[in-house]
Order: sequence, then C-alpha cells, then structure tokens
Amino acid sequence: MTHATAIGVTASPETPTTTAAATELAARLGLPLASAGEAAYPLLLAITPEHLELRRTDEKGTGPVFVDFVSGALAFRRKHGGGRRQDLGRAVGLKGNRCPTVIDATGGLARDAFVLASLGCRVTLIERSPVIGALVDDGLKRAAADPETHAVINDRLRLRIGDSCILLAEMTEEQRPEVIYLDPMYPHRTKSALVKKEMRILRMLVGDDPDAHKLLTAALAVARERVVVKRPIKAEPISGPAPSMAITGKSGRFDVYLIRP
Repeated sequence: MTHATAIGVTASPETPTTTAAATELAARLGLPLASAGEAAYPLLLAITPEHLELRRTDEKGTGPVFVDFVSGALAFRRKHGGGRRQDLGRAVGLKGNRCPTVIDATGGLARDAFVLASLGCRVTLIERSPVIGALVDDGLKRAAADPETHAVINDRLRLRIGDSCILLAEMTEEQRPEVIYLDPMYPHRTKSALVKKEMRILRMLVGDDPDAHKLLTAALAVARERVVVKRPIKAEPISGPAPSMAITGKSGRFDVYLIRP
C-alpha cells in the first residue's frame, strides 16, 4: 500500500520486548524500522509498553494517536451516550430489540463501529490502510482483555483490512449485511484539538476519500435495507442518488438511503 507520507516503525523505549514487536510489525506492514524521533520519517508507528501509537515527528506539541475502547471518550459514550436513542442508532435503524448487521466500510479509528457493537449490532469493520488497521487491532486486543468490553469485542466486532469496493463486490448473498455505514474522510471544522490532531495525522497517512461516490454505489448494491453516510452538517450529500432522509444533530448529519424491495 502507498502511504501519503513516509512512515517508519519504532520501539519506544527500546527494550527486548518492544524491539521484537516492532521488528515483527515492520515486517508485516512492509515498513522500515526507525529510531524514536528519527526526522527522516514525518510519521512513526511506535510500540510502547502500553499500546501502539502513531506519532508526528515534524510538529512539536502534537500528541500521539492510539485507539482506546476501554477508557476516555469512548467509555463515556458507551455508558452515557444516549444508548439506542442516539442519532447513530436511529440512523442504522435500531428499534426495540432489533439489532441489524452492519458493515462499516470506512472504518478509520473504529469509534462508530464500537458504539454500534456496544448497542448490540454485529459489526464488520473494513479499513483499507494497514497502518490504521494495526492501531485498531491493538485497541481491539486490549479491549478484548477488559471485563467491561470483552463481550462487545469478542462477540460483535470484527476487523478486515482491504478495499471496501472490492470486498463488497465479492460478498455472497448470505454475507450481505442489512446496513452499510460510510464515514468518508472530509475536513473537520470543529474546534476540538483532539479531532484536529487526529485528522491531521490521518490525512497525512492516507489522504482524502475522492472515491466516496464509488463506495456509495457499491454499498447501495450490497446492503439489504439501508446505507448510512455520515456528513458534516452543512455539506452536500455525496454525488449520486438523493438520500431517502437525513438525521441531523448539533454538529453532523446522517444521510440515510433506504433500499427499496
């Protein structure tokens, strides 16, 4: 896979355990090994004793990006995020005890996929960047070992690495999900420092999603019941057929495309 920015793998600190893990990860991803803070690589995928993280080496004051399903914002959202009544749940069609199967075809850091799995959906997360996939896989492994989140991870959330357009086209009739969820990369306008940091780093790594309209077409051909697209609140819908309806929140919008029988 071609990365938008040069990236290396490092151990931080360099211990026998972290160095061995970094060597294995670099070989698996086809990336070079690097020393911590090496200026030749604007991005470093660093193995620490706590987790795997993505760092910028060319911008002071920018913290690392890592995936944490157990604590922090996702733990708060899991416990106090409004449950099945939140906009995301309504958009994918959660009603009563019904929990549709979902493919998140633009997985990213897996936040929405984790929320949907926490709400009871069986979610397959597809991410085309192996580096982002490694970050998510690291977060999944740590969450699988936590007593509060292990059932969500082990029973209802699965990660696949690949191009969603290709993987969707290869699905059999039995594999088709009820819902396909899309969150294409777009410029965030929020003032949140966390989001700005993460979006800057992820855009450096993978760029934008100019093929979002192709993915929408692929999703509409495969989903059994609906396709849901997350959009900025003032953005136009993705080019293609008009959404059947939209669920608008304070800062974002979910365009819902219902599949007619």
